[in-house]
Amino acid sequence: MLCSNGHACPEGVSFCPTCGVGTIQAPAVSYPVYLAPAGTSTNGLSIAALVLGIVWVYWIGSILALIFGLIARKQIKQTGQTGMGMAIAGIVLGCVGLATLLLVIIFAIAAVHSTGSNY
Repeated sequence: MLCSNGHACPEGVSFCPTCGVGTIQAPAVSYPVYLAPAGTSTNGLSIAALVLGIVWVYWIGSILALIFGLIARKQIKQTGQTGMGMAIAGIVLGCVGLATLLLVIIFAIAAVHSTGSNY
């Protein structure tokens, strides 16, 4: 630190011990601090919902994709994680798989009833 007369003064004093004049404090130098953005994780259930929606095995995957997708959406809204698009895609693919299952059951019932014997 320097006093207004230019004498070197010890740190933390308000007046110069040599001449008694007030000291001049150098302005604090601040450098910009760059922080990396906080890493957000992807919700695991949204990934599972998407995978099960794509690769449904005997429609069990479609049911699980729908369930996991709905749970993932709720968790993502609460925690702020990423993966909302995958959760929605899993829900849509799960619904498509369940609709396909329903059509297969309807066609199977119709096929059984239409092949009745005519005596």
